Amino acid sequence: MSIRIGVGSGLGQPMPVEDYWRWVTLCEARGVDSIWHSDQLLRPSLEPMVMLSALAAATKTLRFGMNALVISHRDPLVVAKECATIDYLAPGRFIPVFGVGDASDPAWSATGRSPKARGGRANEALTLVRRLLTEDSVSFEGEHFQYADAMVAPRPARLLPIWIGGASEAAIQRTALLGDGWLGGFTSPQVAGQVVARIKAALKETGRLIDPDHYGVVVPFRIGGADDPAVGRFARAIRARRPEPEGGAPPIVVGTTADVADAFRRFVEVGVSKFVAVPLAENAQDLLAQTERLADEILPTVEDR
Repeated sequence: MSIRIGVGSGLGQPMPVEDYWRWVTLCEARGVDSIWHSDQLLRPSLEPMVMLSALAAATKTLRFGMNALVISHRDPLVVAKECATIDYLAPGRFIPVFGVGDASDPAWSATGRSPKARGGRANEALTLVRRLLTEDSVSFEGEHFQYADAMVAPRPARLLPIWIGGASEAAIQRTALLGDGWLGGFTSPQVAGQVVARIKAALKETGRLIDPDHYGVVVPFRIGGADDPAVGRFARAIRARRPEPEGGAPPIVVGTTADVADAFRRFVEVGVSKFVAVPLAENAQDLLAQTERLADEILPTVEDR
């Protein structure tokens, strides 16, 4: 099991573009595994598939993914074409992660749609994305999508892994049925361990396998004190967005570099080996400083390179 730590921005809004590329350069130079962009259609954020295309062109070794793309909001043919294009630009460095989205997401009402059938819509979309990325021609008659001789070209030369987000029972079953990996959201080691165990049990029912390397979580952290303004801002933002997140209130790892490293190790003990570490920062300069300390002081003690 290979332990790797990537990063996502914890600023809550896009940083100035010159600072963004300084951050990317720092991550690649310091050996950070990957960079992740979340999918927030109606919030101040950057569109993840566009950003991953930019990362593919601007980097050489960094991997990257979306955390997680809400497949229920998108057309699977367009998503499959985007995935194939990004993998073409950066072969082997793209990790697509898909989620269903919250019923409370304002994007549903903003676009005049109901979230009630989002699970079934997501299952059909994921099935289509996988088929479009591996088959010459795809015809499909489902409840939500009807395709006739659809195709994506060029297709990835490798089998593009599809990771699933979420910790609900539906997400667990979806991962066991359709996924090649799992990326949990803000959760504790105890809950993450339970989800990993339940996915493995569900895999026995579906007769599928998931590589032990393909279990991950998102970890918000701050090298500093619990009273640092960035910690309070993040906690308030999460409570406002998701009053009752899966697994309870999101745990925030705060303390010394040794404390943060120990938190990662507790996840590793329950079967998690991939991380999206989210540095909680006040501004771009603070984000750079937190990321630099993560790379220099924590990665060498946690990863097994």
